[in-house]
Amino acid sequence: MGSEIAERRHPEPVRQFSIFADNKVGRLNELIQRLGERNIHVIAFSQLDTTECTIMRLIVDYHDEARALLEEFAYAFSEVEMVAVEIDSEAQFKYVTAALVEAEINIHYIYPFIFRPNGKCALAINLEDNELAANILQCKGLRVIDQHDIAR
Repeated sequence: MGSEIAERRHPEPVRQFSIFADNKVGRLNELIQRLGERNIHVIAFSQLDTTECTIMRLIVDYHDEARALLEEFAYAFSEVEMVAVEIDSEAQFKYVTAALVEAEINIHYIYPFIFRPNGKCALAINLEDNELAANILQCKGLRVIDQHDIAR
């Protein structure tokens, strides 16, 4: 219990992997299967594709293990910190965007979590200033979650 409290004093940011791949049938399935074999779960996912390539953005419960897998199988990827915010319902989405607009923080992109251990909705947000955004959202009464909140 004491180590859990100490761990919570230093929140670990939610990390997103952007995986770059050829746009071919089965690429996503291959990645999901490999992650599953290592007991790494996809918590949030978004995909952007063109006729030739795809970018798979994902947040997993254990990012260190996922990074090792991506390196082992020579996936081309990048990694960034994200702000993740829990919302009670779709109606709270407007409070998130309003708080960020009020603080003049630009949203680059946003997507929902697929799964949350406590059953609430959550959003993954890529912003120009994560620290300021997290502080603003918390001041507005919204719960910003960290990596420890999504690990199983």
